[in-house]
Amino acid sequence: MSTRNPSQENFSAASPNAALDATRKLLNSYLIGSDDLIEKLLICLLADGHILIEGAPGLGKTRSAKLLAKNLDLSFARIQCTPDLMPADITGTSVWRPDRGVFEFLPGPIFHSLLLVDEINRAPPKVQSALLEAMAEKQATVAGETRALPSPFMTIATQNPIEQEGTFPLPEAQLDRFMLHVELSLPDTHTERQILDLLEDTISSEPPISAIPLNSEAIMSARKGVRDVFLSPAVKDYIVRLVTAPRDKSFSSDLAIKIDYPASPRGTLALAAASKARAYLSGRDYVLPDDIQALAVDALSHRTILSWQAISEGLTPRSLINAYLERVMPT
Repeated sequence: MSTRNPSQENFSAASPNAALDATRKLLNSYLIGSDDLIEKLLICLLADGHILIEGAPGLGKTRSAKLLAKNLDLSFARIQCTPDLMPADITGTSVWRPDRGVFEFLPGPIFHSLLLVDEINRAPPKVQSALLEAMAEKQATVAGETRALPSPFMTIATQNPIEQEGTFPLPEAQLDRFMLHVELSLPDTHTERQILDLLEDTISSEPPISAIPLNSEAIMSARKGVRDVFLSPAVKDYIVRLVTAPRDKSFSSDLAIKIDYPASPRGTLALAAASKARAYLSGRDYVLPDDIQALAVDALSHRTILSWQAISEGLTPRSLINAYLERVMPT
């Protein structure tokens, strides 16, 4: 791929870089203070991964997913999770057609390329199991028959950490299927004023659609470009040392003792793939240690299970991954 910056405007209309750049600019204009979230949404899209967005109500989690969907030339569906949701509500079901004397399968919202699962922790375990199959295998099994999901397929899930009543914490196996877990914080005073100004300006109109929407062909072309991004032996070594450091009790034993279950090799693969996508978005055909450091917390924290002592001390997986980042240096 070219090493030019994707913010340059001399792309052809068919270029995936041009479509990515146009989409990114539009999202940045209508999602104030969400540059990092927008980048990570695009990273997961390009790296064929799924993303979990966690934050208090009103931080633009759903809005960001809907705006992204609006600027992708892909099918889109939203699932609002509730405790009484059933697997058939998302996978679809077979219905009897008496006029033809046959059962006909009616696909559910999961058979769309972009799936927004709002408040995923409100979905009961059976629904989460159906989502797990879709995210892991890109397929759904209904009435004993397995059907392939469209390609590309991406899940954007949101989670509200405040309310606990009527929620079902995601099992570790499902958390592991998310490439990135992004936590949103409350905006500062300046950003909140910008959000208010934006609302006043757009209250009577819908945000426009990008002039160059990303279609499936452009996404697949960009994904090929991401796969071709160079991952040097030194950077590979840095990723592996960072992911495996918590498993080595002799390295930073004061930190390792606070972790019961560190990230598995899936964390290594997720961090490598996401880093290549970040490099591609930055207009580079090679990964830098900066890419690893920018994504390590979001790629590894939800794959790290702390000991009860660490939890009692008020520590979080994110704080421990940040501590390892300060101790594991690139070579």
